[in-house]
Amino acid sequence: MPVSAYVLIQTEVGKAASVTRAVASLDGVVAAEGVTGPYDVIVRTEAATVDELGRMVVGRIQLIEGITRTVTCPVVHL
Repeated sequence: MPVSAYVLIQTEVGKAASVTRAVASLDGVVAAEGVTGPYDVIVRTEAATVDELGRMVVGRIQLIEGITRTVTCPVVHL
């Protein structure tokens, strides 16, 4: 079963739209949407393992220009 997570993203002022487009194009991203509130973009991701999820967030998502902070929230099945 794949590992799913929501990644909550804060961006620099005026960068939410470009960050949303950039992150939506990455492999493993199921959905990326701009939102209002304390975060600017919320992303739904899927990866084969927790390690792969971590590599996606640290090695690809966090490197997108305009991102200032991310919070990764793995989905749990209760």
